[in-house]
Parts: sequence; C-alpha cells; structure tokens
Amino acid sequence: MGVLMSRKQQVEKVQKCSVVVSAFKEGLKDCPSPTDPPEEPVEAEDTPAETEGAEGPPKEEEKGETQKEDDGKACASTSQHASAQQREDCRINQEAWSRLRDGKGVEPEDLDRANQLTPPAFVRPKRDINDDQPLDIELGQREQPVNDEMCEICEVWTADDLFPCRICTRVFHDGCLREMGYVGTDTVQEMRDAARSATGWSCYYCDNVNLLLTEEEMYSLMETFKQCKIIPESCLVADEILQYKHFVSKRLFDKDLSDEQEEEVLAQFSALDPEKKGQIEWSDFLYHESLGVLSKFRTENSLVRLLTAKERERARSVFLGLDQDKDGLITGGDVRRAQPSWFQKHSKESQSCNVSISHVGPISENSPASSSSEKSREKDDNRQVTWQQFVKESALFILAARPNSPALHLRPLL
Repeated sequence: MGVLMSRKQQVEKVQKCSVVVSAFKEGLKDCPSPTDPPEEPVEAEDTPAETEGAEGPPKEEEKGETQKEDDGKACASTSQHASAQQREDCRINQEAWSRLRDGKGVEPEDLDRANQLTPPAFVRPKRDINDDQPLDIELGQREQPVNDEMCEICEVWTADDLFPCRICTRVFHDGCLREMGYVGTDTVQEMRDAARSATGWSCYYCDNVNLLLTEEEMYSLMETFKQCKIIPESCLVADEILQYKHFVSKRLFDKDLSDEQEEEVLAQFSALDPEKKGQIEWSDFLYHESLGVLSKFRTENSLVRLLTAKERERARSVFLGLDQDKDGLITGGDVRRAQPSWFQKHSKESQSCNVSISHVGPISENSPASSSSEKSREKDDNRQVTWQQFVKESALFILAARPNSPALHLRPLL
C-alpha cells in the first residue's frame, strides 16, 4: 500500500508539473535534455524484492515521470533566467534614456564613480518669450569676454593650473575634471594640449550640444529614436542611418528619401566618421540629430541667442576678414566659403577661411546632388549679405563646431 500511495503522489506531481510545462511550452522546445539524475535511495519499507517483483515495470515509468518533472523544472529555471535578463536589459535601456532626458548624454554603464565627485544636476533650458526676436549685435563694437578666475567645479583659484573653455568663460582644474569623470587618465593630456592651443577645448557643458534642447524638443527626439528602435549609447552603421532617415522622411513628408537625399545622408555619414571605421559613435549621432532639432524648431534669431560672446567675437573677425572693401557687405559665396572656417579644429592646415574639407567625402561631380547644388549656388553667390544676416546664417554651423570630437556634426555646403 505504501508503494501504491507513493506512485499516486508521483502521478499527482507529474500532473502538477504538466501545468508548469504547458506554461513554458515554447521554452521546452528549445530546452536541452539534462543528463539522467542519480536514482534516489529506496524507502525503508520498499525492499529490493518488492520493487523488482511487484513494481518492476512501473519503476521505469516512474523514472520517466521523474525526468519529465526535472525537465520542467530546468526549463522553468531557464525561462525565469531569460525573463530576469530581459528585465535587466530593460532597466539598462531605461537608464540610458533617463540620462538623455537629464542631459547627461553618453555616460557609460561601467563608469566607476566610487572615488569621484557627484556631477551637478542639469536643468534643460526654457525658451524666453522674446526668443525669436532679433538680437542687435554691433559689428564695430568688439567684445572681449574675460574668463572666470575660479574653477567651475571646486571654486578655487590656482592661476596657471586652470584650463579655459573656448566657448564659454568657465575654467577648470584638470584634477577636478578627472574627479568628475569628464576626462579620463588617458585623455587628460590631450585636453591640456587642446586647451592651451589656439583652437581651444570645449568644456563638458559646451561640448554636448544636446544640452541646448528644451524638455519638449528632447522628448520629440527621444520619441523618434524609440519608434526607429535606435538603441541609446550604441554605434550606428550606414544602413542603420539610412533606415532611420527613411523613417523620419516617411513620418514627416509621407515619402521615402530620393536618390539625391540618400547621397547627402551618406556624405554626412562620412563627415561623422572621419577615421573611416564604418560606423559613427553614439555621441556624434546624438549631437547631429540635436542640431537637426534646433534647425527644425528654432528660428535664426533664436539660434543667434544661443551663441556665446566668444563665438560672436570669432564670427565678427571672420566677417571683417571677408569684407575686403569695408562697406559692411559680403556676398552669398563668401558666406558659404566661411562655413568650413568654424571647423578649423578638424584641420591640420593653418587657420584660414579657406580650410580644406576634402576629407569629409564630397559628392561626386556627376551626381544629381552635385548638379542641383551647383545651380542653386550660382543664384546664391552674388547676393549681398549684411553682418546681421551673416550671423544668422552662420549660427547653426558655429554651434555644430562646439564638440571636441573630430567628426563634423553639420557638413558645410560644398
């Protein structure tokens, strides 16, 4: 009777296990069969004679039932592990999106902050009621912005040990930047050299042009990323960029990209991949798309208001250099040729408005995009441009030159 009750309990267990197995039916199909478990010791009242004589055949059946039960448990464990991994991946993805929302950009998951200072919270800007109104910037009134005297992070003055930003007036200790995690031990010397050069170095505020977006603008960009299944903090290849641009075109204009537009996308991809790795970094893609949002949602007057005193002063120097007859006017061709000058930091040649950008990957002369650009260029080159209009047309390119990355986040018009 004891053996019969034991079999009944075994059957009940198998029946319960069958319910679990059915819940993980898909997992069972791919689940490898585990090795046979060692036989459990026979209970005291079940002698070898009784088991072999009266219950011989059922023993094999019990063994099969036990294996099924173990299979169910193993697959349930596998499914639970997969589910836990999915939840972990989802958490990491959500944290990545959260960093974008908070303006932290591309902070890596494995960044060790055990011995680092806590970065300040960033609040995204809000547009002023007069944001679209013209900003009067006098051509003859030179601006001479003065750098701060104390480190932006520790608020301590140590004279020559402070490194200035080329965009704003903030200054920093290299040690403070390391403590904050904004520069690594392997890149700190590069930062020092750049900050002391004529070209200069952009601080972590100015380097990330994504921080110029408002909450509403950032939400719009994030939604587009999510709908296109763009994974934050990942590198993108040319096919992914084309697919993304096709989606955006379909969404905004209800049509796919033309051959000319595809060629322009690939030219911009080449500009974002100066080292020809065949992929672009997440930060460079984020900055380029952020500039696209600014171009879409902001007026020229609004973009001019984003320029700092140092950037306005540099634009003034470029305009005065182009205005050879000193009448306060230049041509549209001068404006177009000046655009590469904002990206002097990417060239090893001497600083001039005619800096070469051949490494960007120009469009073929026989392509449709080339002939179309040539026609529009002929109409534009002879128009007269004032200082105020020059600043408006150049503002987006000046902002695009802020990042320290060698990538060109907005390809100049060739």
